[in-house]
Amino acid sequence: MLRFGTAGIRGSARETVTPARCLAVGQAAAQEGAEFVLGRDGRETGPALEDAVAAGLESAGARVIRIGVVPTPAVAFASRGRRGVMLTASHNPPADNGIKLFEDGVEYDREAERRIERRLEDDAEPVEWDRWGSSIERDLLGEYRRSVRGYAATFGDSAEGLRIAVDCGNGMASLATPQVLSDLGASVTALNANVDGHFPGRGSKPTPETLSDLRTFLAAEDSESGSETHRTDSGEFDFGIGHDGDADRIVIVDGTGEVIHEDTILAILAERYVAESSVADPVVVTTPNASARIDERVEAAGGRTERVRLGALHEGIARVRRADDDETAVVFAAEPWKHVHPAFGGWIDGVASAAVLARLIAEAGGVDPLREPVTERPYRKVAIDCPDERKEATMDRLETALPERFPEAAVDTSYGVRLEWPDGSWILVRPSGTEPYVRLYAESEGIDRLIDEASEVVRGAVVGVE
Repeated sequence: MLRFGTAGIRGSARETVTPARCLAVGQAAAQEGAEFVLGRDGRETGPALEDAVAAGLESAGARVIRIGVVPTPAVAFASRGRRGVMLTASHNPPADNGIKLFEDGVEYDREAERRIERRLEDDAEPVEWDRWGSSIERDLLGEYRRSVRGYAATFGDSAEGLRIAVDCGNGMASLATPQVLSDLGASVTALNANVDGHFPGRGSKPTPETLSDLRTFLAAEDSESGSETHRTDSGEFDFGIGHDGDADRIVIVDGTGEVIHEDTILAILAERYVAESSVADPVVVTTPNASARIDERVEAAGGRTERVRLGALHEGIARVRRADDDETAVVFAAEPWKHVHPAFGGWIDGVASAAVLARLIAEAGGVDPLREPVTERPYRKVAIDCPDERKEATMDRLETALPERFPEAAVDTSYGVRLEWPDGSWILVRPSGTEPYVRLYAESEGIDRLIDEASEVVRGAVVGVE
């Protein structure tokens, strides 16, 4: 039985996201819409799974517009006014694949995903032979890239003269980010910019470790002294960009090869969106594991933050909008590595983030002036062993145990247990949705002490569950 996780359905193409199950998902999804755009990433299993989804959609009566190998944001863009299916496992290993569903440019919410799951249990039959749908092929990638470029051009300053290195990771960014940045005037050097479903250049998830080639390329160091001795032959780079397999995630690396913390990038963008908003109540939607530095910069610009569970930025945006207040608007939404630009569209878009950041960096004269106002406290994540069957009881115990251990902290139990202190320190404890862990996030000048004390409480709660 297929189940939706925090980012659609993902898993092995032989065991989980199989052709038979893709056919069934297509038939189930088609009961809600007459027309679907269908795209895929560059994984080896993509063509067969695309055919299976198309067969399911068509046999249930839907019209299918196949847009080929494209970034996930391009499928979301193309799904405006209709529905969309993207076949991607994002940053998962090459043997995996996955399914993401969109309606009018927005990922399916939890309720819509549950409807699909229930239909899968019913094992639907095709519609009558004379009601089957049809499919056509269209190239919408150029339209998407032009739209990103036009949107980004409303921010900052011309990227003319910027030197940017982009590590596409053999993924979908290869087809969008270098082209958009070049069109904005930047000088772009692209690494791993061929689409290859084996991901030979590096792991598809962009991390400080997998981005080692990009970091070295940006700032070569003397092997003996460890001091920086030269840049690349083409001259100094202003910054670098790393993407995941489907180009919805983005990592920013400065000109010395340092990975800039994801929450710092989030804070920079959030502050800018709030500052440029014309509404009285600009809102930034983020997640419980996001840093207090975001709240600080948003508040400094005159806005406020709202938090929503991981993987549900679209649900948080919808919740704020349901307030139906003309003076309130969601101006930005993000979780670490993933950004939604509501004025452009309701989807996560790493290509749009790259373009907007390029223009902001050009305006500021570099990354450092944007980064300087952001307070960057030490930040750590810890995974604590917890069997799946103990997670619920463990979290129940922690709702009491953590506030008792840290009575001076403000407590929020909406999405796990989050404690905050007046100096900007915070911790979050939440159960992993995919692994046998309870995850602990912490940010504080006294990070070691805080992690040690909180970990002790969490381990005690896990052990105390019978």
